[in-house]
Amino acid sequence: MLVVMQAHATPENIRAVCGKIESLGYRAHAIPGAERTAIGITGNQGEVEAATLEEMAGVQEVIRVTKPYKLVSRDIKEENTVIAFGGTDASFGGPGLAIIAGPCAIESGEQAFTIAERVQRAGAQFFRGGAYKPRTSPYSFQGLGEEALKIMAEVRERFGLKIVTEAIDNESLELVEEYADVIQIGARNMQNFSLLKRAGRSRKPVLLKRGMAATLEEFLMAAEYVMSEGNYNVVLCERGVRTFADHTRNTLDLSLIPAVQRLSHLPIIVDPSHGTGKRNKVTPLSRAAIAVGADGLIIEVHHEPDRALSDGLQSLYPDQFEQLMAQVKQIAPVVGRTVIGMREHALVAHAYGSPSQASS
Repeated sequence: MLVVMQAHATPENIRAVCGKIESLGYRAHAIPGAERTAIGITGNQGEVEAATLEEMAGVQEVIRVTKPYKLVSRDIKEENTVIAFGGTDASFGGPGLAIIAGPCAIESGEQAFTIAERVQRAGAQFFRGGAYKPRTSPYSFQGLGEEALKIMAEVRERFGLKIVTEAIDNESLELVEEYADVIQIGARNMQNFSLLKRAGRSRKPVLLKRGMAATLEEFLMAAEYVMSEGNYNVVLCERGVRTFADHTRNTLDLSLIPAVQRLSHLPIIVDPSHGTGKRNKVTPLSRAAIAVGADGLIIEVHHEPDRALSDGLQSLYPDQFEQLMAQVKQIAPVVGRTVIGMREHALVAHAYGSPSQASS
């Protein structure tokens, strides 16, 4: 159920309705919109008696929501959700594109600072890096843990970049929550419901990646798990799905972007690095992602990808990332977006030129 408040409803009206909902044994989720507040009701196993709420002061109407996801839906909020970070250019869902860049895994302070300086200069607002790496093989590099989180905290201090990093379980989430600005839930954990609920009790925004074989509804329901616990700052991320194709690591499903935007108010970004797994496909798919309406990109960048401990083959060289950013800056205005924080240096002149490093 959804309670739509009148445009002139007071904070006291909203609190009274929320209190009534909770007194009935349900959970109230008040989500402000541009003109009015909508209050989602969760926890109800059956029909909520609408008349009980319709008669309360400030209530415009009570609507039955038929979709399995409620808080994620545009039924509860028509306007796009914007997740902003006060005092910075960084945001998700606004007119400015969110650009996240950095290595797959933090390997050392020197590596992280070298890459952070280049991506920040090129226009990224967020720095990504893995402290905990859920790998297919138990013998692969698993990350530096808290040491990596401390390195990324120093990246934030030195370069002003917001930190995005993955939590793989409840224990690591406690530390990620302490050090990072955005908690990433990876594809392998998209349906780790206990982890989603724990992330939903955090005050930090959550970047939720689509599972490797998840449908659109399953993806939105995973976001619903987070929001149902009270954390409404969720960013969705398309990162490719597993198909029969062998020319690419995963199949990047860009049709998901307009599909999500039709059904949900949440911002959605694209990860062309994991979505393709091949360096020479990252820039073309990044251009396509912005053209189709994505709210941003998450790109893997490494200054020595041939020596990377994780996913070197899909990591751009810093020069290639700069060229990508110059191209994105040209495409963004066509779809009514901007690249906030883009440094004005001579990138456009060689935006479509040959990369200075060999691609694979």
